[in-house]
Amino acid sequence: MLSRRRFLATTAAATAGVTVLPYIAGAAAHAGNMFETGAGPVTVHPVSHASIVLETPMGVIYVDPVGEASLYEEMPPADLVLITHEHGDHYNADTLAAVMGENTALLTNPAVHEMLADAMKDGAMVLANGESTEAMGITIDAIPAYNISEDRLNFHPQGRDNGYVLTMGDFRIYISGDTEGTPEMRALEDIDLAFVCMNLPFTMDAEAAASAVSDFAPTYVYPYHYRGRDNGTQDPAEFAEMLQGEIEVKMGNWYGDSTG
Repeated sequence: MLSRRRFLATTAAATAGVTVLPYIAGAAAHAGNMFETGAGPVTVHPVSHASIVLETPMGVIYVDPVGEASLYEEMPPADLVLITHEHGDHYNADTLAAVMGENTALLTNPAVHEMLADAMKDGAMVLANGESTEAMGITIDAIPAYNISEDRLNFHPQGRDNGYVLTMGDFRIYISGDTEGTPEMRALEDIDLAFVCMNLPFTMDAEAAASAVSDFAPTYVYPYHYRGRDNGTQDPAEFAEMLQGEIEVKMGNWYGDSTG
């Protein structure tokens, strides 16, 4: 595990070294980092951009599965799929259908729920901002995810999209989805592991992300979703440098190369 200081020291000595750190040993197979919890280990498998597979003591959770179905062939089957919102880098109907098993539970925000095929919609759970439910012994809270900058409000309007907090025993995971550093994000408490987006023009830059993450102070944070349009890609190393406090930065090979 890398503290902010150790991360910076290591990246300074690496060639363009942003995403090769603890993940390099199994990058080809999406091998991930393991986090010990009171209920057992949680293993994070970064898949691509905003797509994540979490192996937990309660079951296997897929978050925003998109891309080729082959990306998931070596993953354990999904027990639960979470969708944050409707954009194509978070929701793809074909990929979703490919990863859904006979007994896979599905949870989406209301907008995506309306887009589902009838057969899938009938069995899906739906959470609006501020609502909570329980699945597989995990408490799931829907955290508002939206833009607050005037020139970005059309990308993620307030009230539509979700982030999620997953509470499994003594371990809490925050998944931001697409958002800026909202008051709701900054007010989060007792987060052990966070996944926080940063790209322009759609979400926020690395400085804004670091400010928000420093406020809610998770134990570990993965910068993710950091490639953008029109020079909007953010540097996770710069994000790490701007963090305040003892927050450990974790890196995933989200983009299939050693430079993020």
